[in-house]
Amino acid sequence: MLYKLIRSLLFKLDPETAHALIMGNIDWAAATDLIRLVCPRPVRAPVEVMGLKFPNAVGLAAGMDKTGEHVAALGDLGFGHIEAGTFTPYPQSGNPKPRLWRLIPAEGVINHMGFNNCGADKAIENLDRSARSYRSMGGILGVNIGKQNSTPVENALPDYQKCMQKLYGSADYLAIDISCPNTPGLTRLQEVDALEPLVRGIAEERERLAGEYERRVPITIKIGPDLQDETILAMSDLFVKYGIDAVTATNTTVSRKGVADLEKSSNPGGLSGKPLFERSTEVVRLLADHLQGAMPIIAVGGIIRADDAVAKMQAGASLVQLYTGFIYTGPELIAQCARAIDDWQRQQA
Repeated sequence: MLYKLIRSLLFKLDPETAHALIMGNIDWAAATDLIRLVCPRPVRAPVEVMGLKFPNAVGLAAGMDKTGEHVAALGDLGFGHIEAGTFTPYPQSGNPKPRLWRLIPAEGVINHMGFNNCGADKAIENLDRSARSYRSMGGILGVNIGKQNSTPVENALPDYQKCMQKLYGSADYLAIDISCPNTPGLTRLQEVDALEPLVRGIAEERERLAGEYERRVPITIKIGPDLQDETILAMSDLFVKYGIDAVTATNTTVSRKGVADLEKSSNPGGLSGKPLFERSTEVVRLLADHLQGAMPIIAVGGIIRADDAVAKMQAGASLVQLYTGFIYTGPELIAQCARAIDDWQRQQA
């Protein structure tokens, strides 16, 4: 009930202003334990994925903490993993405002942020400070990386490699974003001819860094929902070929199926939330049927209720991530999903 009141007040603000207000206050709210007023204690239901032991199967998708300054506070909400970023080699401001819109009747959000972030060097400093206590208590830190907006898509690989070189030591796993629809040309990296040299270069750089750090950091690649099924399967075969550890399905969609009649639906950017659930879950099922356990799937897209998280697991996911549903339903969704997944897994045992 308290979160519903808070949400009603936040929803009177521009979405990006509301986001800044939350992020500007979450650290002290966590430090004083005030966040317990809107969410229960974290659920312990360990799962092992990518060789990592996660406190529970529910994570925070990239995009909430674009500076890496709030990992500990977000982790205290009960997430088993936090994916910080997306980070690019250098700071960038992203796309012009306004660039974030709510589709409240559909429980959706359109974002056209454009990888606004503090840059990899500042991210190292922020993550070292904000993630240390979370990781020491078993929380898993994912670091999401992308290319600079100004970098031509044909020159994307050096950007990813540069981010890997800078952030490898800060991450429990790395997430490679090749599918955000808000970065010029980025989704072209999902074309198989462009994808293979990129994935090969990322895999080779990871092997070099693993030798340097004497630690192999797992990698997941985040794909979009707006691809033909055949392309998705061909991509997953490349991931297996080059030893990628997981696939994250899916990013936001440029489709406006089911929401085209809503105000603001024609604004540019990727749509997330409930309207994405059906297609993103379909992609998870498609991958699971094809891969047959060759690599785990991290499912994200449209989880608004605990049953949605279980549906992702039933489709073949090993982990789930929240973002838009977390905004609409509130922090209690984290524990609800973690418990529901744990109950479902126990029933399968």
